[in-house]
Amino acid sequence: MLGLKEPLYAMDSTVIDLCLSLFPWADFRSTKAALKAHTVVDLRGAIPVFLCITTAKVADSAMLDQLHLPSGAIVVLDRGYIDFKRLFGLVQRGCSFVVRAKENMNYSCSDWRAVDNRLGVLRDQTIGLVNPAPKRGYPQSLRRIRFFDRDSGLHLIFLTNRFDLPAHTIAAIYKQRWQIELFFKWLKQNLCIKHFYGNSLNAVKSQIWIAVCVYLLALIARKELKLELPLQLFLQLVEVNMFERVSLQQMVKNALPDLENRLISSQLDLF
Repeated sequence: MLGLKEPLYAMDSTVIDLCLSLFPWADFRSTKAALKAHTVVDLRGAIPVFLCITTAKVADSAMLDQLHLPSGAIVVLDRGYIDFKRLFGLVQRGCSFVVRAKENMNYSCSDWRAVDNRLGVLRDQTIGLVNPAPKRGYPQSLRRIRFFDRDSGLHLIFLTNRFDLPAHTIAAIYKQRWQIELFFKWLKQNLCIKHFYGNSLNAVKSQIWIAVCVYLLALIARKELKLELPLQLFLQLVEVNMFERVSLQQMVKNALPDLENRLISSQLDLF
């Protein structure tokens, strides 16, 4: 991926809304309850490798203390993870990071690199933090890259401790974050984590964990059987044939003619 030798991960959280009257232990705002599913996804296969479920009041950056990745790994983070002491802790554990920075961050610039505007890179700087608390938390230099994303029309600022990679590669690494957003979207749309069967913390956690385990099992089965079916369709077949005494491979083989006919019949005639 991107020519990197190191494993690449994305870390983010998704908020799961709850009814305050049914889940008072998860109070988030005056009229709302919610949980957060803090997740790390291995971007080499969109596979979740870490999941921690907390109430929504827990800050995203606090989860960095629980993050233990292989030495040399790169983790991609959004602005909610700007906590320089915790980011420096990642560096001390042998990891690298690419995080989206805030516009109003105070810093001093010690070096400028030549940039190629054709690749969207507008600035490539070596900086140091100025404010006392952030500087104590992260005493080393950082790399600050300003990038224009032509697809979204946004100006993005990235911070990283990687000085060896080209600036456009850092931007491309951050762009891989979309995979964890797709995972959250898929999880909420296809698995039952909107309506819960129990109101206790343990019941809610169990249901979310079951949903993630189903996702992983489906990924493993599809890979082992070398299936080209979309994951959603594969899960639908499993649901329909759950009580049939048939192998997964045979189940898909039996369903293929019907699926092909359905796809053909759904196509519109032009003439």
